[in-house]
Amino acid sequence: MLIVAASLALATTAFAAPATPAGALAASNPFAQPSTLPFQYPAFDKIKDSHFRPAYEAGMRAQLGEIDAIANNAEAPSFENTVVAMERSGQLLTRVATTFSALQGANTNPALDAIDSAMSPKMAAHNDAIFLNAKLYQRVKALYDKRAELGLDAESAYLLERYHKDFVRAGAQLSTADKDKLKKFNGQIASLQTKFTQNVLAEINASALVVNTRAELDGMSDAQISAAADAAKKRKLKGKFLVALVNTSGQPPLAQLTNRAVRERLMAASLARGSHGGKFDNRDVVVKLARLRAERAALLGYPTYADYSLEDQTAKTTGVVNTLLAELAKPAVTNARKEADDIQKVIDAEKGGFKVGAADWAMYSDKVRAERFNFDEKQLKPYFELDNVLVNGVFFAAGKLYGLTFKERKDLPVYNPDVRVFDVFDADGKQLAIFLADMYARSNKQGGAWMNAYVSQSGLMDTHPVIANHLNIPKPPAGEPTLLTVDEVKTAFHEFGHALHGMFSNVKYPRFSGTSVPSDFVEYPSQVNEMWMIDPEVLANYAKHYKTGEAMPKELLGKFIEAKKFNQGFLTTEYLAASLVDQRWHQLSAAQVPTDVLGFEANALKEAGVDFAPVPPRYRTTYFSHSFSGGYSAGYYSYLWSEKLDADTVEWFKENGGLLRKNGDHFRNTLLSRGGTVDALDLFRNFRGRDPKIEPLLNRRGLTVH
Repeated sequence: MLIVAASLALATTAFAAPATPAGALAASNPFAQPSTLPFQYPAFDKIKDSHFRPAYEAGMRAQLGEIDAIANNAEAPSFENTVVAMERSGQLLTRVATTFSALQGANTNPALDAIDSAMSPKMAAHNDAIFLNAKLYQRVKALYDKRAELGLDAESAYLLERYHKDFVRAGAQLSTADKDKLKKFNGQIASLQTKFTQNVLAEINASALVVNTRAELDGMSDAQISAAADAAKKRKLKGKFLVALVNTSGQPPLAQLTNRAVRERLMAASLARGSHGGKFDNRDVVVKLARLRAERAALLGYPTYADYSLEDQTAKTTGVVNTLLAELAKPAVTNARKEADDIQKVIDAEKGGFKVGAADWAMYSDKVRAERFNFDEKQLKPYFELDNVLVNGVFFAAGKLYGLTFKERKDLPVYNPDVRVFDVFDADGKQLAIFLADMYARSNKQGGAWMNAYVSQSGLMDTHPVIANHLNIPKPPAGEPTLLTVDEVKTAFHEFGHALHGMFSNVKYPRFSGTSVPSDFVEYPSQVNEMWMIDPEVLANYAKHYKTGEAMPKELLGKFIEAKKFNQGFLTTEYLAASLVDQRWHQLSAAQVPTDVLGFEANALKEAGVDFAPVPPRYRTTYFSHSFSGGYSAGYYSYLWSEKLDADTVEWFKENGGLLRKNGDHFRNTLLSRGGTVDALDLFRNFRGRDPKIEPLLNRRGLTVH
């Protein structure tokens, strides 16, 4: 998952830059001036919670002053005094917003949550003050109307086009009365998105499963049980055990717990999040958000919010997305039902006496896999120690493919002792970036995995990337090794694909830096990077037994690769179900938004043909942060859309010799380094030499579309 800047940084994403006068902000505030640390790395040791609010307020005042000067410039509009000037504005605001949004996701506390709640609507209003500024828009429009006469280079010409489109989509052409309505909608939406996000995190912690005896956790490792006991102690649940939840519907312990009653309790707790009453219930938030988004879209001239959102993506229309999801739904569910039949045979053979349910799938699909392939994924875990995966796997692959080298440093401050910091050097020995690795789960850290940029590359601003990856790997007890699951290894490679996209950025304007591409394209480079996880040369370098140092046996690797298409019916169905729910909510007019959230979700799944109880959606509506926190609203299909490009790209690498510098350089030069300077599908065409094909994706997932 990609998170470049959370809701509070919305207004600054188009104006990112790092060196503006601080206005009224006290000089003692660490955001008053750019950090003096290398690459303007944040001074985490000096930043206090109390610094954020005044820095935000000063940053907004400073940028609005800059915007006012641009809008009221007596000189005729020029590209330099209007568009470039906007690119240079908001530097103080960028510094505080990027750092705050990163910390609020990775290391929050009640004070930061309170700031988030207070500042979200203010930042929405700030954004409106820029994009609904009539004088500013007229200057941009005047330039846009005569763009063919300006003699701009390709990146500058595209920047002007993008700014004009940004203004129009933000409501610059609305009447004064409608602009006032829009401002109200934007503030309400920002506040509700923040509330949804905070409810999800609070509910994850509140819904953790409490069990009374060690025996109930049979199947989990001693280290996991010890961690559960420690977690219970921290909540003053003496003698009990607490199993933490992750943000997806499926929970990792479901593959291990032998006690079916405990599995069912865990699954029920997961699926009920945000919908069983109490102060973290998100049902009312969802209804209000869906209605407000629909009303906002209608005000801007679109039938639904999805129509508005998709217009600015590579998919372009709801029809294209609906067709993609629909044509895969039937084969996915057909495969999932076949997989369920295979699972049921194992349950019956064991005289289980029950029909397979959502709580049983993970455990019994592992048994089917073990029987069919003589392989259990647990056999892999001893070969996936965290440091080996990161340094000798993820970094090694980047070295072979792109010539990068990494050097860990201990002198830069971090916001949590578990965070590691690395200097990243290019093939010519010149430092390219600084990379932060925040790998462990914490109760004050949002779920999932993501990348963000503390500082983005820009030739105009002479800035270099400071990029972070965040995972949620359970931290083992002191002295125990951190052994990863296959999914966690995959996630480490995936998120570093986002990091490479940010670090390789070589653009002039901040608006286009790094991962500033459509959301249905942004996952594509990160998914490509997953391929190196099982590349023979890479695997041989990192997949070594944590005790003996012995390489993973070739026989075990062969079974793992052979089993990769296994369970694809389940995986595709749970993803499609979530994607379809996301689209259904956002393809409604305001009048069509229901009040029965769970009933609407159930009907949407039934109508789409993916209502298969043993395979619930990867995210249900009430904890679907991708959809209702703002980042991927009407856009969760993006992972599948990006995978179509990814699978085709993997085929290209295979056709051209795989892990070779010439291949990495071609991918970097034609696509990764270009950021958002070119239409996204044109970037793919520049790399691949043609439009993407869907066949590689279908082959990968073991699906046949009729």
